[in-house]
Parts: sequence; structure tokens; C-alpha cells
Amino acid sequence: MCAARFRARGGKGTAMKKLIQMLERRGLRVATAESCTGGLIAKILTDTPGASAVFEGGAVTYSNALKQSLLGVRTETLDFYGAVAGQTAEEMAAGIRAISGADIAVSTTGVAGPDGGSVSKPVGTVYIGVSTAARTYSRGFLFAGNRTQIRRQTAKMAFRLLQHEAKNMKAPSALKKSTQKQKKLLTIRGRGDKI
Repeated sequence: MCAARFRARGGKGTAMKKLIQMLERRGLRVATAESCTGGLIAKILTDTPGASAVFEGGAVTYSNALKQSLLGVRTETLDFYGAVAGQTAEEMAAGIRAISGADIAVSTTGVAGPDGGSVSKPVGTVYIGVSTAARTYSRGFLFAGNRTQIRRQTAKMAFRLLQHEAKNMKAPSALKKSTQKQKKLLTIRGRGDKI
């Protein structure tokens, strides 16, 4: 399935519509930080009616300078690993989640081509970062095709990771209730210790 399938077509059966409905049911908000996809993920999301219920917003941070100033990507990370790296993708995702207050953030950085590739990072090398309150991680991929195809495959995979993460997350309201229950138990135990 190409990333274009995620675009809303006005029907209820689209994959993107289902993803948005699932995020809304779970009370989860999303943010994006994009480099190589240039805003494609945010576009596909906002092409779908109802996206405002789950999408906080996104940033296209193409330059290293903006990755640093806006998202807080460390100079040391860029100097040591480069812009196209898992570590950079992770810091991008964590940065946009912190700025937006979203529950889940995804980021992309890579070499979409046709130029810019190297022996160690050929055209098609992409890293996608995911960040939640519980964890931040990245996945690396090597996609084939032209610039448009690489960007679409990246968006497709970002949505898959987003969907996977959302399915395994507790809704913010459930987390709040769980925390309140733990505090109540601690209070009760505390009272019992004093008796």
C-alpha cells in the first residue's frame, strides 16, 4: 500500500480516517517534525476530515540550524552522527513533543535524493523517530525509488509506527486515573502504617 492510500477520499474506510478515529477514541494527540518528507506527513493528516481532533501541529526543520534552535537537537549529535541518523531523529521527535505537548510525536530525516547520498548513507536512507512520555526511539530504513517514492514510503512507515505506538499506549485519562489510584493506595497504606 503506497502512502497515497492514507489520503482521505471522503469514505469512512480509509486507513488514515481509521487511524484518526482510533487516536480520537484513545484521547491521543500527535505532532510531527519533518526533514526529508518536507511536511508530507502533516499534509496527509490534515487532508483527512477530523484531523483537528488529534493533530497538534508540525514543523518542517530542513536545516540543521532549525533542528537545533526549534527542536533542541544538540550540536554534538549533529557533529558526531550527522543530520541523517537515528539519534537525530530521536531528538527531533522528543523536541517537537516537548514543544507541542502532544502524546505521540514522529520525526523524519533522510536522503530522498537524487543527490546527497554517500557510501555510508546512500539515497533512500531514512530514520524515523517516535517519542512518547514512556519512550523515545528510532528505526532506520533503506527505501528504493525516486525522490517522490522515497518520501511516500517514509510517510507510510511513519504512520505505521504511529499506529503501532498508539495501540500500545494507555489513553491520557487512563494514565491519570491509574496515577490517582496509586496515590490513593499510598495514602491508605500510609494511614495504616500510622495505626
